[in-house]
Amino acid sequence: MAPIQYKKLASGSGILIAALLATSLIVIANNLFTSVRLDLTENKLFTLSPGTVSIISALEEPLSLDLYVSRRTFADFPQLINYANRVRDLLEEYAAKSNGKIRLTIIEPEPFSEEEDQAVASGLNGIAVNAAGDLGYLGLVGTNSTDDESIIPFFQAGREAALEYDLTKLIYNLTNPKKRVVGVISSLPLFGGPVQEQATRPWAIISALGDFFEVRDLSLTPELLGDDIDVLMVAHPKNLSERALFAIDQFILKGGRALLFLDPLAEADNPEQDPANPYTLPDVTSNLGALTDAWGVKIDMSKVAADIELAMRVQAQSARGVQEVDYLPWLRLGPTNLDREDFSTNELSLIHLGSVGVIEKQAEADIDFTSLMHTTVNAMKMERDLIFFQRDPSVMLAGFKSGDERLTLAARLRGKVGSAYPDGPPDAGDGNPAADAVKEGEINVVLVADSDILSDRFWVRMQNFFGMEVPQSIANNGDFVINMLDNLSGSNDLISLRSRGRYSRPFTVVEQIRRDAEAQFRDREQALQARLEETERELLRLQQESNDSELLLTEGQTIEIENFRAEQLRTRKELRAVQHELQGSIERLGTWLKFINIGLIPLLIAVLALGASLYQARRKV
Repeated sequence: MAPIQYKKLASGSGILIAALLATSLIVIANNLFTSVRLDLTENKLFTLSPGTVSIISALEEPLSLDLYVSRRTFADFPQLINYANRVRDLLEEYAAKSNGKIRLTIIEPEPFSEEEDQAVASGLNGIAVNAAGDLGYLGLVGTNSTDDESIIPFFQAGREAALEYDLTKLIYNLTNPKKRVVGVISSLPLFGGPVQEQATRPWAIISALGDFFEVRDLSLTPELLGDDIDVLMVAHPKNLSERALFAIDQFILKGGRALLFLDPLAEADNPEQDPANPYTLPDVTSNLGALTDAWGVKIDMSKVAADIELAMRVQAQSARGVQEVDYLPWLRLGPTNLDREDFSTNELSLIHLGSVGVIEKQAEADIDFTSLMHTTVNAMKMERDLIFFQRDPSVMLAGFKSGDERLTLAARLRGKVGSAYPDGPPDAGDGNPAADAVKEGEINVVLVADSDILSDRFWVRMQNFFGMEVPQSIANNGDFVINMLDNLSGSNDLISLRSRGRYSRPFTVVEQIRRDAEAQFRDREQALQARLEETERELLRLQQESNDSELLLTEGQTIEIENFRAEQLRTRKELRAVQHELQGSIERLGTWLKFINIGLIPLLIAVLALGASLYQARRKV
């Protein structure tokens, strides 16, 4: 008996020692190997992009990141809790890669607590989670060594594909807190002032940019474009001098970023008519001369894009009075016409354009060309001069003929290109050409074939608010410009980030089974529904005949009505049975899946463990 008791004791001690050893190993691993991680997700959702790693590696001063997560308050919202866990895991990856430069703190703000007061004071947004009005928080507050602060008010699960971009952008802004400078060159009265002897206010886009950037008007001295400009915005450049074009060429080739709005027909441009030639067409086109040729792209200034599916509805005079009709030169772009991979456009839903050109990449061009805005395939290139001579939109519609191809309206250009001035700068008149002129370089520009996208009439309506005119957006034109300038004024590493894969994985097999089941029952359901409708029509006819007749119903009519009513009840019962059977098949599928995931795997493990125990016991015997 003693040996048996000794074996039992040894077995129990061994299990206890194994448990203690396993616990110790877990504790040691959690404390010593936090930077060692293995990402087994299909899309590498928790692996940081090279651009993010580069920005984190360049950190010179420590940053503090406070993640506010109301776990208890979100107890009834498992989707938010799961997303909060994913945000936390990704932030821990940032901290692990920062060599101690990023300090991450997880804070749980309870209702009416000091932590909640801190969250509110930092500008985080809470969402109501119950009838009592308790708020839940899921936001981030970042601070640098000089107490500059940047926040993400609330992590929206719908932006999960942009999660890394949002986090990396916050870190970049903390390391570069100074307001970035946007230089503007334009022949349009963007900044207001006297136009044809009338004083005008600045355009809404300039006022909107002032909230995010330091905006400088370089329109009068474009040739003095300097290195103190973070990003250049050129809008409808008409008649620029060679020196100005050279300055833009050199700024871009030396690494400067630019957002360019060229236009075959700028409807916001109102040039004065030449009294000597009153019948000549007004000059409302703009281009950058040899610069776009050097980049390998072309905009045909004699054509505008027309799309029968995207044309705006306008009111036009016709023989039958004022009517609404599609106006082909004005386009209304939706989400499917915008690049969903670019962070400057992937959250936009509506863009208005007016008489927009078409951007084409030249066949010989060796440049990365990404379409940011495009038409549908049901589009064509329309003669620009037709807009001047034909004011009836219906005539334009009658002449529409689809070219069966998607037309690019805005594009991002990246890559190495040569200078438009390979022989050096144009003569400045002083005989001293620039000694530091470069002949080639990496460009990073966004080209839009329309300047009317900036015009107030296409994206804002002025509302009177207590005597003040306040612009109200009716389209995302302003958001596009601000997003693009913000993106271009960041680092190359930040611009290089793309959308990540989605965390939520649809049950594609389950959806296919559900669709097959629905198809299986759909024919029966439709046949029963048709029979029911026919029965109800016959019953209604007989009842109407009985109401119209002053005589009593015959015995045959009464029997027929009763038969139709019985048929109606049977058909409805069969129809409900089919619908219940469909729902039941889906529920049975769900039950089987739950059993496989929750019960079958543990059961298999238990069976294998029992089998191993029996095998060991037989060997000992």
